[in-house]
Amino acid sequence: MGIQIAPSILSSDFANLESEIARLGDADLVHVDVMDNHFVPNLTLGLPVVEAILARTDRLIDCHLMIDEPDRWAPGYAEAGAHNVTFHAEAAAAPVRLARELRRLGARAGVGLRPATPVEPWADLLPEIDMLLVMTVEPGFGGQAFLDVCLPKIRRARELVSQAGLDIWIQVDGGVSAETIERCAGAGADVFVAGSAVYSAEDAAAAVTELRALAQKAAPGH
Repeated sequence: MGIQIAPSILSSDFANLESEIARLGDADLVHVDVMDNHFVPNLTLGLPVVEAILARTDRLIDCHLMIDEPDRWAPGYAEAGAHNVTFHAEAAAAPVRLARELRRLGARAGVGLRPATPVEPWADLLPEIDMLLVMTVEPGFGGQAFLDVCLPKIRRARELVSQAGLDIWIQVDGGVSAETIERCAGAGADVFVAGSAVYSAEDAAAAVTELRALAQKAAPGH
C-alpha cells in the first residue's frame, strides 16, 4: 500500500464530525480514537458514534480501541463496518482469538503497543494480525510530544515483519507532525496517525499532502 496518512478526529470539532472528515483531502484512512476512561484516563466516543460516522462517509475508518475488555467490545466495530480495528496488547485476554474474530467479520486486525510494551513477544503471532500500532506517546490525550525513544521499537517491528515475509502495516500514533514523520518513516513505519498536525492547520487537506510527501521522501528505498 505504500505510505498512508490517517488523520485522527480526536483533534477535530466533535460537533461537526461530518464536515470535519470531509476536510481531509486525499487521506487514506480516518482514525477514530475510542477511549473508555478505564484503560486510559480519558473518555471520547463509542460504537454509536462510529456507526453514525460510517453511515455518513465512504472513507475507510480506522478504529483504535483504547479500552478494557476489547475481547468483548471490539467485534462490534468490525460488524459495524470499520476497515481496521486495533485493540491493545495490554488489554486483550485472548488476542489471537480476537484477531481471528475481527478478520472473520471483515475487518483488518491491529494490535496496539504502549511505549513501554515490547514488540518482540509478538514475533510468532504476526501472521494473525494485519497491523502493528506503535504508540509514540502514552495513549489517552492528543497533542502530546513525540517520544523519540520509540523509534528503535519501530525499527524492530519492521525487521520482524520483513524477516517473516509478511505484509503487515506498521502504524505510528502520537506526536506525528511535519517535524517527526520523517524519523518514523525512516525507521520503517508506513501508516501515520496525525491529529493536531492536520486539524490545527489552516488547510487540513494540504497538511495531509505535506505529511505524505515528507514520509515518502524518508521511507527506506526511496
